[in-house]
Amino acid sequence: MAPSYRCPPRIVGVHRSVRRHPNGVVVAVQLKGRPWMAVLGDMIEGVVVANRLQPPHADRLRTDLWQVVGGGEVPSSADGTRDAAPRVA
Repeated sequence: MAPSYRCPPRIVGVHRSVRRHPNGVVVAVQLKGRPWMAVLGDMIEGVVVANRLQPPHADRLRTDLWQVVGGGEVPSSADGTRDAAPRVA
């Protein structure tokens, strides 16, 4: 399932939020004042979360999506830290 996207998140202070509705999932991503790679990371993670994917399927999808957007190497997380756990509000 492909989520819908909007910006910014309604929750103050978060970079990404996910809302589930009967007809699908909406991923809200903060764009302003953030590196584009972090935004792309949040959008990719939104697809993983929207589809409730678990490893190894989640890992394969992340790799495929990073390659499609031209990221080549998959970062450990959207902000470049080693904490790869998604921040979902």
